[in-house]
Amino acid sequence: MDRLTAMQTFVRVAEAGSFTAVADQMNVARSAVTRQIAALEAHLGVKLIARSTRRLSLTSAGATYLEQCRDILDRIDEAEGDLAGERQTLQGTIRTSVPLTFGLLHLTPLILEFSRAHPDIHIDLDFNDRRVNLIEEGMDFALRITDRLPETTVARRLTSCRSVVVASPDYLRRHREPRHPDELTQRACLAYSLTSRSSWAFMVDGAPHAVEISGPLTANNGSVLQEAAIQGMGIAYQPTFIAAEAIRQGQLVQILKGFPPPVLDMCAVFPGNRFVPQRVRAFVDFLAARLGPEPYWDQGLDLE
Repeated sequence: MDRLTAMQTFVRVAEAGSFTAVADQMNVARSAVTRQIAALEAHLGVKLIARSTRRLSLTSAGATYLEQCRDILDRIDEAEGDLAGERQTLQGTIRTSVPLTFGLLHLTPLILEFSRAHPDIHIDLDFNDRRVNLIEEGMDFALRITDRLPETTVARRLTSCRSVVVASPDYLRRHREPRHPDELTQRACLAYSLTSRSSWAFMVDGAPHAVEISGPLTANNGSVLQEAAIQGMGIAYQPTFIAAEAIRQGQLVQILKGFPPPVLDMCAVFPGNRFVPQRVRAFVDFLAARLGPEPYWDQGLDLE
């Protein structure tokens, strides 16, 4: 038995609370994971995990051993990171989850640039708009767009994320342009189902103001909503990283400029208080430097 590998597997199982989830992360059979934990328990002479038909739970010995394993593994990662810093060669795998449209439009070229500079790093990307469980799915970090994070969340802000309200020139010819957010209650609105299915947020006279909306289309992908807006189907509330190019090309027109949506943060969110490996820190540093505090896709837009 490779004790280091067994310790890593034990930590994964303890954090995920599932043999099956860890087997999926490692791309091995569930039986291989259970055998590894059983071999570790036999070596230590104690029971680490109490198994039942419904869930897994740590024994008192398992809880103590978990903290010791985390400390040992963090020290190993830190030592390897220090050596990597000295030789300027990063290696290993980085698993990350990123919003689908943002990843395709803006992150892909950055990933390719980083990969060319660090050929010994393997990047495993999950393009997904849903909020993944970082521990259960074995992610090193995820990109999230939010106005606030729980106090216990470990995160780093990468850049700002602004939104605009847009419609096609054709739609505005057929329907009077709204002059106040409250007029949207009588308009066809295209809703993003993961955050704004029934209301949109604005700043009115310096205070937050929510407007109830409805319309012919709800989707969990911003590109779909943008295409519907371009075709004159209704009004969309879009992040500028999606809408900026269509605005510049005249396919969409910004409306309600005097009532800006709240500015959100794009953050790299990490799984708990674990040590962040050098390769992951280097990748996040790279993204923060390339995106900048005010992102390039906002240049030339009227966002005041």
